[in-house]
Amino acid sequence: MKLDRLLGITIYLLNHEKTSASTLAKRFEVSVRTIQRDIEALCMAGIPVAASMGADGGYEILDTFCMERQTAEQTDYQHIVAALQGLLSAYEEETAEDTLEKMKALAGTSAPEVILDFSVAREENGISGKLAIIRECMDQGKKLSFLYTNAEDREKQFEVEPAACIFQWYAWYLAAYYPEKESYCLFKLVRMRTLCCMEERMQRKHDAGEAVEILRSRPDTRKQLDIRLEGRKKVKVKCMEYLKGEIEEEKENGDFIMRLRVPENEHFWYGTILGLGNQIKVLEPESLKERICRDCREVLACYAEKQHALYKNRI
Repeated sequence: MKLDRLLGITIYLLNHEKTSASTLAKRFEVSVRTIQRDIEALCMAGIPVAASMGADGGYEILDTFCMERQTAEQTDYQHIVAALQGLLSAYEEETAEDTLEKMKALAGTSAPEVILDFSVAREENGISGKLAIIRECMDQGKKLSFLYTNAEDREKQFEVEPAACIFQWYAWYLAAYYPEKESYCLFKLVRMRTLCCMEERMQRKHDAGEAVEILRSRPDTRKQLDIRLEGRKKVKVKCMEYLKGEIEEEKENGDFIMRLRVPENEHFWYGTILGLGNQIKVLEPESLKERICRDCREVLACYAEKQHALYKNRI
C-alpha cells in the first residue's frame, strides 16, 4: 500500500506544480505527517523532491527528473483506451489513432467496460476542417481570423489567439485570447465561418488549462428567466431530461408542476416547450405566454396562406 502511495505521489508531483503537504494528504487520504515521511522516503530513493517553506511553500520535483518506467495495471490501459476511443468518436486525429493502437496492445483483448461515444460532434458539416485549422494555428503559434455570428444573429470579424478546443453541451467550442478585450472568450464552432490561419504570430503561448479555468470561473451574465409550467404525466420524463427543472408539485393523476430557470435568449428550451405542444402549459411568466401565443399565431398564418393557395389551385 505504501509503495502504491509513493508511486502515486511521484506521478502527482510530476503532473502538477508546487503542491502543499495538506493537498497531498487530502489526495491520498493520509495525515500530513505521513506525507512528510513519504517525501523523505522518495528523497532517499533518489527522486529529487524539493521542499520550500512559507505561505506559498510545498513540494515539487525538479524539472531535470523524469520517470523512465511507470507501473500500470491492465485496467489503467483500458481506461486510456476508452478515453481515446471517445476522443476519436468526436474528432479525427491521426496521432491519437496511433496512440490508441499502442494502448490497445498494452490493454490486452478485454474491451473497456465504459464506452464514450461523442459521435454527435461530427454531425455538423465542416467541423473537422475547422478543428484542423485551429490545431494548425496552435501548433504554429499563429493567430486565427474568422467571421462569427452570435446568439443575436450579429456578425463580427475576429482575430484571436487559440488556446483550446472544448467539447461540451453537445457542441465544439474554441477558447481563445481576444487581444482587443485583453481576455479569454468562448466561441461556438458552428457559428464560425471563413476560418483562416494568419501569418501574424501570437503574443505568447497560452496554457489550455488556465484559459478554460478562467472562462469557467466567470459568472454567467446572461439574463435569466424563471418559468413555472404544468405538464401531463406522459411528458414528465421528457421535461426532466430536456428542461432539467425541479418538480414543485405532483398531482394524484401523475400530472405535475415544474419550475425552471433558463437563459432568456437561448433557443433550446423554447423549442422544447413548443415541441411538447398541448402536453404542457406555461403558468408563469406572462411575457412567455404572450410570446408563445404570438409565435403560434404567426406560424398558423403562414400555413393558412399556403393552404388557401393550394385550395384555390384545386378550384
